[in-house]
Amino acid sequence: MTTTSIMHVLGLLLLLTSLAEAVSVCQRRKVVRSFNVRRNASSTSIPLQVGNGNFAFGADVTGLQTFQPYNILSTWGWHNFSLPTTPGQTSIDDFTGLQWWTHDRLVTYNQPNPAQNDISTWLIQNPQRINLGNVGFTFGGANVTETDLQKKAQELDLWSGKLLSSFVYNGTTVDVETWADPDSDTIAIVVDSNLLKAGLGLFFDFPFPDRNKFNAPFVGVWNNTEGHTTSLEQTSPSSATIRHHLGQTTYYVTINWNGHGTVSGPAPGTHRYFFTTTEPKKLHLTATFSPAPEPKTSTLEKIIGTSRNWWASFWSSGAFIDLSANKSPDATELQRRTILSQYLLAINSASNNPPQESGLVNNGWYGKFHLEMNLWNSLPFARWGHFPLLWRSLPGMYSRFLQSSLDRAHQQGYEGARWGKMTDPTGRSAPGEINSLVIWQQPHPMYFAETEYRIFPNSTTLERWDDILTATADFMASFAFYNASTGVYDLGPPMYPVSENTNPNATINPTFELAYWRFGFDVAARWKARQNLSVPTKWLTVRDHLAPLPVVDGTYAVYEGIPGMWTDNATTNDHPAMAGIYGLLPPPASGPPLDENVLRKTAGKIKELWALEESYGWDFAMLAMNSLRLGDAEQAIEYLLDPIFQFDDAGYPVGGSRVPTPYFPNSASLLLAMAMMAGGWDGAEGKHFPKGWEVGVEGFTPSM
Repeated sequence: MTTTSIMHVLGLLLLLTSLAEAVSVCQRRKVVRSFNVRRNASSTSIPLQVGNGNFAFGADVTGLQTFQPYNILSTWGWHNFSLPTTPGQTSIDDFTGLQWWTHDRLVTYNQPNPAQNDISTWLIQNPQRINLGNVGFTFGGANVTETDLQKKAQELDLWSGKLLSSFVYNGTTVDVETWADPDSDTIAIVVDSNLLKAGLGLFFDFPFPDRNKFNAPFVGVWNNTEGHTTSLEQTSPSSATIRHHLGQTTYYVTINWNGHGTVSGPAPGTHRYFFTTTEPKKLHLTATFSPAPEPKTSTLEKIIGTSRNWWASFWSSGAFIDLSANKSPDATELQRRTILSQYLLAINSASNNPPQESGLVNNGWYGKFHLEMNLWNSLPFARWGHFPLLWRSLPGMYSRFLQSSLDRAHQQGYEGARWGKMTDPTGRSAPGEINSLVIWQQPHPMYFAETEYRIFPNSTTLERWDDILTATADFMASFAFYNASTGVYDLGPPMYPVSENTNPNATINPTFELAYWRFGFDVAARWKARQNLSVPTKWLTVRDHLAPLPVVDGTYAVYEGIPGMWTDNATTNDHPAMAGIYGLLPPPASGPPLDENVLRKTAGKIKELWALEESYGWDFAMLAMNSLRLGDAEQAIEYLLDPIFQFDDAGYPVGGSRVPTPYFPNSASLLLAMAMMAGGWDGAEGKHFPKGWEVGVEGFTPSM
């Protein structure tokens, strides 16, 4: 059964459950549509999007990409530049990395080698995600700018996935509908205007990739026409195919339309093609982007119907929070962020690959994804009851990357699988000091697996995660170093903690990583016990002899022995991961319990001294979850609505100066905090909103 079919079944079951549930669906639709996004001008930085998780189309105020060259990004659209020609650096196999002393032995890490700068740089930059093209309006040869349009209006209907745009040019109205097919990489366009018979047409343009680490808001180079080729084949009076060839990457755009039309081009010195039609009033057009020719594509009518059904099923199924009964502006803003974050994550993060921090809006880190962020990016689909979206990538991604992760650990002298960080679709991790030394992504499979098992406690769940958890726990046990002088197992050095801003050769036993290591071993041990299998002794030995969580002045510290924990500005910025041990993580199931007084004092110190103005991400939601467990819902709301934790008019999470906008871990972490607020956690089930708030909640299970 396809993901779309599963969503339809889930939605239908919800609709048929009871009359009360049917009324609930009506209320859901009312709440969702109350936050439809409306614009009267193009944003110069953020588009409005239609998409399906593996494909997204970013539009300006015309409903297309007429004035703002926003992106069409996909899961499969990647490109490699040519390998360097420098002697000794012409192959991936030539890359050697760097060796660091690690507990009295040399370990080779995947880091840029100054003696191999060219191949190191190539591996960092390649592959990069490519912008598949631009589609926009042409006005019969006239040089039109957005200021030439009048009465511009645009609405994104969240319940159906339709982007409706309207404008007036030379006294004539142009109405545009833009849709994305949930089942293919296709956009559907409906244009209703008398201008069609006066020369209103479309263009299709194709950029060359560039080498920028952050491509925001636009991806690609438009004035490099010699580095790539395009060709056109008009296959019938109502269809054509454009082939785009970039080195070893080739893909196709299959265009279908109603009536008679013509695609011509490219214009001299460009890769821009033009579509014109003889239809006097209404144009129906679809454009399918694919890595192979697509002779059969969905019709416009089918795409519209499927989009309406898919989005209605998405909103009707799964969990829901209704804050509409509250008159408080805080509640309204929190509801807006929650609704729009769900829409945007479904488009940008429900991928066959791990989500990228900028989703399918633009390219950050060359479009590659970071496995340490995968928990933030993907977990909301599980917590909000949309497991079919989670299952697009998990556990399949870990199975796909397992062999390369086993190889990575083996090459460094460890057992098990060491998961990479800044990763491409092959599982190869880009060279980098932080990339190779950060470790908090390692227990993520345990968190995902345990979350799934709580909803689906059966042998299928156990079997499909078992190899992954076993290999993960084997590495975690092998990575921990037995310190004979203290009698405990240490984590690091060298390593980077979550905050990535400490000296890796001095960082040892960071609080969050120690707590997460224990959590991972607890889950791995339970996993074996559930299958009546023996638990490896090494797992239990390391777990039961892990170094204690470091405490400084009655607070949990970033890492053991850190100088100037609360007096040095260098230590009180970036991610305050200590809050995660009682926010993201549940209380430990083994070993010594957390000290509530230390937790409270740590939370107070973070609020007082931490440089949250330098934060760019999920810190606020993590702090909110910590506040909830400490019994302070008002403080949780304060964190979630902190002025630094910004979401724009369309609900996109603002990245800030250090990362591009959007930064979707913000959206995902917000939804995790809201799920905890709505469903509680083990031992404190139920709602945890501020006193006096009237809240309707459906479909949430408690957090761990």
